[in-house]
Amino acid sequence: MDITTILGILIGFGALIIGFLLEGGHLNSLFLLPPAIIVFGGTFGAVFASFPLKEMKKFTTWIKIAFTEKTYGTAEAYDILIRFAEKARREGLLSLEQELETVEDRFTRQGMQLVIDGTDPDITREILESDIAVMEKRHKVGISVFEAAGGYSPTLGIIGTVMGLVHVLGNLSDPEALSKSIAGAFLATLYGVAFANLLYLPIATKLKQKDRFEVAAMEMVMDGILSIQAGENPSILKEKLKTHLGSMSEPVQVRDEARSESLGIN
Repeated sequence: MDITTILGILIGFGALIIGFLLEGGHLNSLFLLPPAIIVFGGTFGAVFASFPLKEMKKFTTWIKIAFTEKTYGTAEAYDILIRFAEKARREGLLSLEQELETVEDRFTRQGMQLVIDGTDPDITREILESDIAVMEKRHKVGISVFEAAGGYSPTLGIIGTVMGLVHVLGNLSDPEALSKSIAGAFLATLYGVAFANLLYLPIATKLKQKDRFEVAAMEMVMDGILSIQAGENPSILKEKLKTHLGSMSEPVQVRDEARSESLGIN
């Protein structure tokens, strides 16, 4: 599990609840069904109306990505590319074809196959960049869904509050129910703002971060593949790849001497 996502959300909601209790509030007063239906149902409806059904079917996948830790195979990619560069230097590019069977990552395997087939370097770069762009577009849909939810939720909260106040103003003759109705009305705003800023938008930001990590990993692989195709010295390639690794905030342990036996990229 991605502990930062879970812990951050728990801390955020926990701080709100603890602060409310310290002010003398009662926990059960934070939970009312009518404002919850207005805010959560309205937000879901607005999001559902904004995106195609085929995209909304991936909702659980996006949640899983946000709440689970993901590795990008950068250390493994480093080992593979250095090994391929050294072998190509000694035996030529064609000698790498038999090695492709050991590579699990589709992007790396596709790029190296283009190199082995003698594809023009500009075309190789264009194909690999196109793959990265397609992946980014796919990721942006999930990010947009949660950003949209973060935008709709506060607005639905205000709508819920206005509806509650309309009900309050229509029942001024009942003083006993007045305070409860006012509290229920403002709960809608609380739900809308709290869930937008503590759930929907943080998930969108986490998805953006993971997209950035994956793009950076693929760009590292692409530069390595193009360097191998250009016949660069493996020592120069090492420095290039280390520069990529250093620019990524994902912790990576580079193994120069003892390389992993597994050459696939997760």
